[in-house]
Amino acid sequence: MSRRCELTGVGPMVGHNVSHSNIKTKRRFLPALSPATLQSDALGQSFRLRISNAALRTLDFRGGLDIFLVKARDEQLSPRALKIKRQLKAKLAETKTAEAKTAA
Repeated sequence: MSRRCELTGVGPMVGHNVSHSNIKTKRRFLPALSPATLQSDALGQSFRLRISNAALRTLDFRGGLDIFLVKARDEQLSPRALKIKRQLKAKLAETKTAEAKTAA
């Protein structure tokens, strides 16, 4: 299982442990990932994703999973998140055409 956020693409970074005598040894800074169950309003489904805690705060700030996925770039998203985004766009396009037919 990769140590990468499924929504933002944040992964491990590399740095140094610095001792008292200033000797530097390599180390990895791992992202704070947690499994989260996220609800999609448009699809009426919940999805379980491993996302960073910062991404969870961003979801709350932007107003939910649907809005975040529509605005997110495809390069950052994991294959599972891309699949959800495609389903979401199809559903939104379907409801938009249905609204246009009822309005006319």
